[in-house]
Amino acid sequence: MTDQTLTTGRGELPSPAPGLRAFHDGADGLAVLLLDRPERRNAVTLAMWRALPELLAGLAARPGVRALLVTGAAGTFSAGADIAELAEVYGDPARADAYHADNVAAEQALAAFPHPTLAVVHGSCVGGGCQLALACDLRFGAADARLGITPAKLGVVYPAVPTARLAALVGPARAKYLLFSGELVDAARAERFGLLDEVHPAPLLDARAVEFARLLARRSPQTIGAAKAALAAPDPAAARAALAPWERRSRQAPDVREGLAAFLERREPAF
Repeated sequence: MTDQTLTTGRGELPSPAPGLRAFHDGADGLAVLLLDRPERRNAVTLAMWRALPELLAGLAARPGVRALLVTGAAGTFSAGADIAELAEVYGDPARADAYHADNVAAEQALAAFPHPTLAVVHGSCVGGGCQLALACDLRFGAADARLGITPAKLGVVYPAVPTARLAALVGPARAKYLLFSGELVDAARAERFGLLDEVHPAPLLDARAVEFARLLARRSPQTIGAAKAALAAPDPAAARAALAPWERRSRQAPDVREGLAAFLERREPAF
């Protein structure tokens, strides 16, 4: 299975819900979040949506975590929300409201993860699965991956938060293309749209993702944290406000001194 390259040698952590598995190895600073319901193509249940913020908070608090890889088991990222469960939820408007609130809270928890996040996309990445991938900082995909956001096929109103996130990533016209049609796009088109940042042959994808995540884990957490805060801001004024505490902290924290010393000494910095 493709996910073994990402999880081999990493200790598995307790999971708050079936279908969610987490792994961490302090040696390279990487943690892995695995969507693991292969019998349902890793469709996300309500229990999984509700458990994700707790799981992500636990990973963020673990000493040594410097980057997070998000992927799915058995060659599929995720088919999205569990449709059978969704049909039951929509039998009651109040339950539907609560479901979407939990869905958006999970996405926001992933977007707010304090370290770099990289979605590793094999196979189908659809609906709520695509929503999770887009909440990651970066997305690397297999050449045979297919991505799409499909609420128009179901009559579901896509929540405002992921709609705005999609439009910010790919632009309004391409967001309309994806949301209006509900069609899946192949990896090449997804890369052109900006849904994927790199595309690789499926057998090589996981190794490349680990290589790049390890690179991120060696970079300055201070620089990365500041960049994440600024880029998450809705406008330039908010970005300046978000950066201010990072800039003040950088004058005293050791990252800059270590980075400059390493450059002058022609060595790898130890952040």
